[in-house]
Amino acid sequence: MAMSLPTRASDSIADAAQRAAYWPMPIARAVPAAGLALVITFSADHSARFGLITFGIFGIIAGLVLGAVAWLRLASSRVRPYFLTQAAVTLVAGISALLVSSGHSSSSEVRFLFLIVTIFLAVTGFLELYSGVRSRRRFVASGDWVGVGALTVIAALAFVLIPPDYRQNYSGPDHVKRVLDASVVAVGALGAWAAVTTVFLVIAGLSAKWGTQASAASSPPESATTSHPAESENRA
Repeated sequence: MAMSLPTRASDSIADAAQRAAYWPMPIARAVPAAGLALVITFSADHSARFGLITFGIFGIIAGLVLGAVAWLRLASSRVRPYFLTQAAVTLVAGISALLVSSGHSSSSEVRFLFLIVTIFLAVTGFLELYSGVRSRRRFVASGDWVGVGALTVIAALAFVLIPPDYRQNYSGPDHVKRVLDASVVAVGALGAWAAVTTVFLVIAGLSAKWGTQASAASSPPESATTSHPAESENRA
């Protein structure tokens, strides 16, 4: 019993150090996601070309931001390579979306939008989910990563279920005939994913800053003089 008090104190210090290093990371990641959600929400154009352009800009910014914060905030962490890979995939997806956003027929643009966004969501979602599972009980943010990863994988499955050739004619309350097609559904779903992800990341960042996250239950006791907040994850 006498030995448990120093161990708990050491774990508490390690958790606090992890939170202090980590909390700016989800806040920084929330900024490009919020921008994507706002642009889609307040735009009347939900065409495939619009979706490719907005996602392309988001992908480049989000990829650079994630790469920078992962490099700076997850130093010496075992999961940092997965986040750097996730950043690279996001950046490549954004560049690819911009490259194919013009010079193609509308049907081709729709298929490119579905292909690029689905691959992006599936790969990055899996990487984040895996990072959370791998660091479970070792890093205070593991639950956040599992949540964001699961949300992103579910979004990928939703895109798979949307038929690229979907088209439905309907009349609104003003009796004006409109068309609901696959691009409108896809761009709307992309905006919804970005909005929910933004809220999740902001809550995660503030929870880490204010110390309201669940403590990481590290297996071995950690020293209070840990050289880096993420080092305790490596020792576990």
